Amino acid sequence: MTVLGLETSCDETSAAVVRDGMVLSSLVASQADLHARWGGVVPEVASRRHLERVLPVIDEALEAAGLRLGDLSGIAVTNRPGLAGALVVGVAAAKALAAAMDVALIGVNHLHGHLSAGAHAGGDLRPPYAALLVSGGHTELIYVTANTEYLCMGRTRDDAAGECLDKCARVMGLPYPGGPHVERLARAGRQGERPLPRAWLGDSLDFSFSGLKTAVLRRVEAGLEPARVPGLCAALQESVVDVLVRKSVRAATRAGVSHLVLGGGVTANRALVDAATQAGARAGVTVVAPPLDLCTDNAAMIALHGLKLLRAGLRDGLGLDVLASDPIPRMAHDWKPPSSASV
Repeated sequence: MTVLGLETSCDETSAAVVRDGMVLSSLVASQADLHARWGGVVPEVASRRHLERVLPVIDEALEAAGLRLGDLSGIAVTNRPGLAGALVVGVAAAKALAAAMDVALIGVNHLHGHLSAGAHAGGDLRPPYAALLVSGGHTELIYVTANTEYLCMGRTRDDAAGECLDKCARVMGLPYPGGPHVERLARAGRQGERPLPRAWLGDSLDFSFSGLKTAVLRRVEAGLEPARVPGLCAALQESVVDVLVRKSVRAATRAGVSHLVLGGGVTANRALVDAATQAGARAGVTVVAPPLDLCTDNAAMIALHGLKLLRAGLRDGLGLDVLASDPIPRMAHDWKPPSSASV
């Protein structure tokens, strides 16, 4: 089966072609430079740029794969969650192509796509497993059941981890998007900078990064010399990574599984991946992370997940709609892992 994937949930216009689990092409047209002047994504501007780019990006992805529209078995498109106007552009394009070519249309949850990218990196890892989904808009711990159902074990109560990194970078005067700049500068080490706080929230698997953001702001307001910026970046990254890793490994242990999948844009932070891998090894948990090109928003992950749905006989009609929000349901408070959970 050959699937064309489309991703327009935020500020990346992406198309990819996947055949039988192999990524034949993956094109991403980023809008980062466009939105840098505002220090964040402007929804209306993002939607208009998607309109300009979506068809050329599709053409490039097909050309790079050496295929034509007639070779497709289906078209998978992100239809939730995301910026509504941006999602509409991708879904409209997918509907038009699916109708014209009389092929399957598959709506894909953006979050599920990130998890499929991680599982694909693990050799198409089969559930059950635990997952950390961490990006600019989401920070969640997810249990993927043996029946491929998704249950939220914990999520952020305020800022997402990537949002926290970007906002802290902004107050330190770093360019947008700030996360990569924080990681780059943090390599110099903390250099005597005091540690920043961690919000553990007791035994909960939830996250909170608003206090950390405030702590960084207070240090900047007290006077931050340029020479101290790398040290503050290191302290910031250290705090975020510490909380993410400890809670993720704890989640995998509670779920009784032996694999932890990482997904989302912040997974491009190699300090996070390295720390999770080391902590997982100590706890008997194998950590699986996607390659860099599958970490941030991309259509290859949408095509990979769409292929799974298509193989399962799932498809959508031309009435497919978009959802700006589609939260993964919370796990019951009295949930216990099945005796056969460990893989």
